[in-house]
Amino acid sequence: MDPGGPESQRQSLVSGNLWSTETSVSMSDLGEIKTQMQSQLRHLQRMVAELKNSTTQDRMRYEELFRQMTASKETMKSTEFRLTNLQKFVAAQSDSANVTKKQVADNYNESKTVATAIELELGQLRGQIETMNRSIQELATVRGGAAAATSLPDNVMQLFDAVDRQLGVYDTRLAEMDVRFQVIESTSYNGVLIWKITDFLRRKDDARNGKTLSIYSQPFYTSRYGYKMCLRVYLNGDGMGKNTHISLFFVLMRGEYDALLQFPFRQKVTLMLLDQSSDRRHLTDVFRPDPSSSSFRRPQTDMNIASGCPMFVPHDAVLNSPYSKEDTIFIKCVIDTSDLN
Repeated sequence: MDPGGPESQRQSLVSGNLWSTETSVSMSDLGEIKTQMQSQLRHLQRMVAELKNSTTQDRMRYEELFRQMTASKETMKSTEFRLTNLQKFVAAQSDSANVTKKQVADNYNESKTVATAIELELGQLRGQIETMNRSIQELATVRGGAAAATSLPDNVMQLFDAVDRQLGVYDTRLAEMDVRFQVIESTSYNGVLIWKITDFLRRKDDARNGKTLSIYSQPFYTSRYGYKMCLRVYLNGDGMGKNTHISLFFVLMRGEYDALLQFPFRQKVTLMLLDQSSDRRHLTDVFRPDPSSSSFRRPQTDMNIASGCPMFVPHDAVLNSPYSKEDTIFIKCVIDTSDLN
């Protein structure tokens, strides 16, 4: 048979058609597989992006919680330091010769009670800090778990809120103790008072606007068992000195040992506005008590009627002068105790 004959050509044509059909089927399958692989690849890429985003968010939340825990630790250390200082001060006051026995006992017992309560509460605070530490460690360990990543931070934040509230209570109570101790520490028992008045302009405006007409100094004494006294100042003036002068008054107070003292009060009183420059040109006013005045009789209430100088110092002499620096003035009172036993 002729290889190039009609029969041979028919066979070749049939074989070519079969190969063409098989090739077209294979290419179609490959296209479908390629499409499926691309779809799966995009799906995997989305999953990877979501995992990265979730990991980043968990890391940020972990870092924020760690930062807040560190800040809480520092605040607790500061509170403990203040508490330690206050306890030392209370202990020192118990042996101080400058405070009467009754004042020492009252303030020491009260302060000791407050300090003990704060110590107990600080113990609870330490426990909460430890709980937060464990929670944060757990968060770092199971950060890949969706349930832990969503529920744990809420619990930790609740602990932080509780700690913040407790620290606010501590700050308030410690501030109150600071004020009480400052009064005790600054109390004079030699008949001399130096009174520092800060925020002078604001306080003067408060007096002019009627918000706070006058302010009182801390008490001071002629001796440990002597007369109890204080000063009262009207920064915007009172009576004849209103709106033009500082008015300064001496106040005799009811003391623990009045039954042992002589009345009416007769000691010479020297009032001064201190010059804060090197010149030391203090503005001074001196008076002797009037024995017939009710201001110097034995006090029947906490304070007698104030007596002193309604036109103590003109405002013009104080503003922009050596008597007022950094918005602060100093007033001094000296009681003549030379003739007292």
